Amino acid sequence: MKSLIKKNNTYRVTIEDASSANGETPRILQFEVEDREDMFTIVEKLKQGSGLDEQDATKVGVALRLVAPVMMQNRKHVLFADFMPHFKHFMVNLKKAMKGN
Repeated sequence: MKSLIKKNNTYRVTIEDASSANGETPRILQFEVEDREDMFTIVEKLKQGSGLDEQDATKVGVALRLVAPVMMQNRKHVLFADFMPHFKHFMVNLKKAMKGN
């Protein structure tokens, strides 16, 4: 029998300052995030169907999966309240566009 509980994926995100001077220790941000979605699959779908180049599709896919869950958990927070309706509209349009391809 298949489990009804969907397992979260865990990702480690590392951002390194690539513009550090030679010999200088680069600044690094690193954190882990859990997501119910497979971020690699989302990025691949965006690469194939969004019309964006590969790097931009990767950036958009990762950014959406990092910000969307935070926004949903905090949708009434002053930082997100005004933006939430626009974000929902954007996501509906994005999903329609991806299904069309």
